[in-house]
Order: sequence, then structure tokens, then C-alpha cells
Amino acid sequence: MKMGAKYTYSTGARALFCCMALVLGGCAQLQPQPRATVYDFGPGAVAMAPANRLAQRPALVLSDVEASAALDSTAVLYRLAYSDAQQLRPYAHARWSMSPSQLLRQRLREQLALHRPVLNAAQGVVVGKPAMNLHLDLDEFSQLFDGAQHSSGLVRVRATLGQGGEGVERLLAQRSFVVQRPAASADAPGGVRALTQATDALIEEIELWLQQVEQAQGLK
Repeated sequence: MKMGAKYTYSTGARALFCCMALVLGGCAQLQPQPRATVYDFGPGAVAMAPANRLAQRPALVLSDVEASAALDSTAVLYRLAYSDAQQLRPYAHARWSMSPSQLLRQRLREQLALHRPVLNAAQGVVVGKPAMNLHLDLDEFSQLFDGAQHSSGLVRVRATLGQGGEGVERLLAQRSFVVQRPAASADAPGGVRALTQATDALIEEIELWLQQVEQAQGLK
């Protein structure tokens, strides 16, 4: 009798434990998962630029921005340079609204169009003078941590400028750009703001470079 009572008690306790585990597991599944915060570069220009600006500068054909497979996602990425700089890590609850290459192209087109006509590669618009063709390769787009509380937004791009069409272009110039801007905080929001500032600074450098190439090539 004692052995039977002990067996009955053990079986009942085990069954109660299994029921509790199932209930707790079900409750955990019913809890909503935290949603990722979605970022972009902000609203951009909020005022119209002068209408006569387009006649002052040569037209520019802007190709899609090429990027490595590691950057072909919407993840907000960071590196810990002080421990393992070779590993790209994504923030768990932060992402971009588009891939970095798409965001960069959108911002670049918006800013360059303030000074010149900017066309898409397949737009088929005829311009008076031969247009320049700008190709960009995005090699790095991450928040780089030099220490646990110190980081910066790092953007590295290789730009190639050509002229011509139908698959054959004359190389005008090529240059690599590396831009960093300090992050105000050691987290995803700080990294996003730093990368946005680094992107805007990069675009300013690209615009200055375009002007220098135009002058050197006598394209103005």
C-alpha cells in the first residue's frame, strides 16, 4: 500500500509539472514580441530649390549603388574594434527602412539634384551635352566601437565617374571616400544619427569632387 501511494503521488506530481510547463509555454508564446524600430535618413529637403539651377551644370546619370552581401539587408550593423573588428553584428531591435545602398542612393540623388540634373541609368532622357555617369560601390556602413562607450558612424565608398553610353564609357576619374562621424550614444539610435551625418558629409565630398573633375575635364 505504501509503495502504491508513493507511485501515485510521483505520477501525479509529474503530471502537474508537465501541465504547468505547457501553460507557461503557451503564455510565453502569446506575449507579443518586441517590434524593431525602423530608421531612415530623415525627411530631406523641405523647400524647393531654384528652378534655373539645372541649366548651370552638366547632367549626371546615377547608377544603382552596389554593395557587398553583408550590407544587402536592412540590419543596423556595428563592429567592436576593441575586441573583434572582423565581425559585423546586427542590433536586435533596430533596422533601416531600406538597405544602406538604397538609402545612400536616395539621399545622394536628392542632394546632387540641388545643383544639377540627375537622371536614372534607364531613364532615356536626351541631354544637350554628354552626361557623366556616376557608379558607387558601398564597402562599409557600420557603427564602429573603439571602446565600450565610444563609437562612430563609418561609411566607405569607391566612386567611379565615366562618360558615354551604350555600355562603353570613357573613364574620367575614380576615388575612394572614407568618412566617420562620432556617435552621441553607444547604442542603435546613436549609430543611426552618426551614420546619417557621415552619409551627408560623404555626399558633400562627392559633390566637391564632381566639380573638380568637371573643371579638369573642361565639362562646364
